[in-house]
Amino acid sequence: MRFPSGVRLRRVLVVAVIALSAAFTVFGGWAYLEARGDSSLAYAASRDAALKAGRTQIAALSTLDAAHPDAALRTWLDASTGPLHDEFRRAGIVKPSTSARGDVTDAALTALDDRAGSAKLIATVQVRLTPKSGAATTDRKRFEAALERTDSGWKLKALNAVPVAAP
Repeated sequence: MRFPSGVRLRRVLVVAVIALSAAFTVFGGWAYLEARGDSSLAYAASRDAALKAGRTQIAALSTLDAAHPDAALRTWLDASTGPLHDEFRRAGIVKPSTSARGDVTDAALTALDDRAGSAKLIATVQVRLTPKSGAATTDRKRFEAALERTDSGWKLKALNAVPVAAP
């Protein structure tokens, strides 16, 4: 193809760029609509919400300010549901002599049933214990938790310590 002037070449290039832009826009719109209805995105969002809530609530249940035990109990009740919630409500809290601060160092969902609103999670927690007198210590713990989706979000239904095997 021979172009007698640069003007024709520019017109051809402009038309080609416009055609490619239009094709890309149509493809992008189609891909967006396909992804928007994808159930795996909703499942991923539910998984992320359950994991985040589980991490936060395990840290909360591993934390106790000895100066404010009633506030800790309220936090524990807010973070729990079902049998675990009932157990906290029945037992209450005694005046502790040691404060604890739990930080979740790692966690993962091991199961998620989005339709039933249930999940299982494992986590490692670093707990700093500070007695009224004496030196503070740090302990590492592993937990397995069951979560349930409630009207106010994911909450812990069960929390069990997982023993660490000796090397």
